[in-house]
Amino acid sequence: MSTNYELATFAGGCFWCMVQPFDELPGIIDVVSGYTGGHKENPTYEEVCSNTTGHYEAVQITYDPNVFPYTKLLELFWQQIDPTDAHGQFGDRGESYKTAIFYHTEEQKRLAEESKQALEKSKKFSKPIVTEIKEASVFYPAEEYHQGYYKKNSFHYNMYKEGSGRAGFIRENWKKHHAENIKNLTPIQHHVTQENGTEPPFQNEFWDNKEEGIYVDIVSGKPLFSSLDKFDSGCGWPSFTKPIKHQEVLEKLDTSHGMRRIEVRSSSADSHLGHVFDDGPRDKGGLRYCINSAALKFIPTEKLNEEGYGEYLRLFK
Repeated sequence: MSTNYELATFAGGCFWCMVQPFDELPGIIDVVSGYTGGHKENPTYEEVCSNTTGHYEAVQITYDPNVFPYTKLLELFWQQIDPTDAHGQFGDRGESYKTAIFYHTEEQKRLAEESKQALEKSKKFSKPIVTEIKEASVFYPAEEYHQGYYKKNSFHYNMYKEGSGRAGFIRENWKKHHAENIKNLTPIQHHVTQENGTEPPFQNEFWDNKEEGIYVDIVSGKPLFSSLDKFDSGCGWPSFTKPIKHQEVLEKLDTSHGMRRIEVRSSSADSHLGHVFDDGPRDKGGLRYCINSAALKFIPTEKLNEEGYGEYLRLFK
């Protein structure tokens, strides 16, 4: 391992759901599902699920702190869990599904404690924050079929995340978090993002924008698309071949206006973005994400650091 890389270990309930949020982000080298915090060596999945080994289901992340700092990992971790549940997470109950931050250094311990205190002071949750902060111990990688489960079994993974209640909890709680941002939207931004509206083609802010940078969700601030994947589709709206990270967009069947289309919504704020079609460039996957400018905020490359998106500079090198 390069001396520039560090480890972060988080328990957030079922480890299937704790890989995707971190995977493939800038500065994230690897995300491994596994077991930690218990007393049995080399436990199996069945043994851990029996709640007799003392282990937590967890993910261990290898990351470059110069690109994606530990504070951002902590912020992302909190947004995946119910930190007030002391007995498991969502549909999964028992000690192996409890939440915890396992620190590898005293600096990580300090940052984790400060992060937890900030969440408590924010009064975002009416119940106490019960997520534990514990010293990291031996981490045992889980069986191969658990690794990258969201990629290997995407249909079942998405069904499970919705059915367990995790996906709905995240949408509901973090949409509330963005209520103030929604209040500050312009009329067209509100119409598009909150009322599933559409802005006029060729009369919107970014349809012909050729600057280098990233496009973020106007409500949540989450990165959605990159200028590197933008192309002129001739439709009059910003068009992209793919999102920066697929986890940040939701695709849903839309049967409004007597048509069958695939709607694109932001995962974090649950706001309407646009639609995705299969008439994009064939050499880049064949998709066209047709997105309303009013749903986006553009961050040029020279302002990425200033606006808190410095890790995305690497996309343009």
